[in-house]
Amino acid sequence: MLIAGLVLAAAAAAFHVFIFALESLKWTEPETRKIFGVASEADAITMKQLAFNQGFYNLFLALTTLFGIGFTMFGFVTIGLTLVFAGTGMMLAAALVLVLADRTKARAAAMQGTLPLLAVVVTAIGASLA
Repeated sequence: MLIAGLVLAAAAAAFHVFIFALESLKWTEPETRKIFGVASEADAITMKQLAFNQGFYNLFLALTTLFGIGFTMFGFVTIGLTLVFAGTGMMLAAALVLVLADRTKARAAAMQGTLPLLAVVVTAIGASLA
């Protein structure tokens, strides 16, 4: 069960790396603007610095989670699971903030928060059974 939780955590991290790429590397591209509902290239340029910073936030959450998975796999379970729960827990918290701040963002929050939620629950069960 712990392995399943770590796989879900890795999937959550991969999704957040994808979001990093969109926000920090491809923000002004038409496909990215469409995903985030940015009306024009001029609007995207205005928001570019904010999106760049937010993208790195997502990358750091992913890296925290991935380092945790690595530590866990190499036998440093306490350190590893602490990082996994920190990374996925913050991903989940950010999704909750998104939907609580704007109910119209429920779909985006679900996309952002489902894998972290599953990772937290399954990893917690797996850790308690180990």
